Amino acid sequence: MTDMLETAMGRRLAHDRREGRAPSVVFLGGLRSDRNGTKAQHLDAWAAARGQAFLRFDYSGHGDSSGRFDEGCIGDWAEDAVAAIDALTDGPVILVGSSMGGWISFLVQRRIDRVAGMVGIAAAPDFTEDSMWAGFDDAQRRDLAEHGRVELPSEYGEPMVVTRRLIEDGRDNLVLRGPVPQFGPVRLLQGTADVDVPPSVALRLLDHLDGDVRLTLVKGADHRFSDPACLRLIEGAVEDVLGALA
Repeated sequence: MTDMLETAMGRRLAHDRREGRAPSVVFLGGLRSDRNGTKAQHLDAWAAARGQAFLRFDYSGHGDSSGRFDEGCIGDWAEDAVAAIDALTDGPVILVGSSMGGWISFLVQRRIDRVAGMVGIAAAPDFTEDSMWAGFDDAQRRDLAEHGRVELPSEYGEPMVVTRRLIEDGRDNLVLRGPVPQFGPVRLLQGTADVDVPPSVALRLLDHLDGDVRLTLVKGADHRFSDPACLRLIEGAVEDVLGALA
């Protein structure tokens, strides 16, 4: 059942919480995605069948939450995730971060010591700098400086609005410029046909992580990582983390 959480920052976050046994599994979605996407709903059904505690929510400016997408940034969405986890879960949590949600997972881990493990699905840390900014031509960089925004074509619908605030805030939240703190078992899933987050990102992330970390490359899988075989792999990765914590 969908409820709304009022955060200390005055944002209203739409969420669906399923009671169950610990650890709580928390799904962190990608940029412009929401809690009703294929992966989030599949994991909700998986949690229901297991009796596992599960939380999925919309960042501000996403889905049914308050705010406008083009006014948000990585720091805001990390704050949303921390607020949701603090208010809506108890005990240890396992983060399942999809695309941008992978980046958010590492920012959450810096602020919540209950994070016990993670599953990253095409995790995209630092993408505002290493993908967006690095890929801008001179005209786009000039538009960003002069007008504060630039629009990028997107195969997922309306053009992607990238704001100067998104880029500048992203620079304040980079995680791959140094070692990433160890925080329990990590399972990374990555498609070889992902053109949004290429396999090189997963390999770079793997190099920055210590401890019980495993990367699974799936030949031919794209960024959505949502076909039945990929959904089973996501289930298996979460179960593997749970097993490692048992």
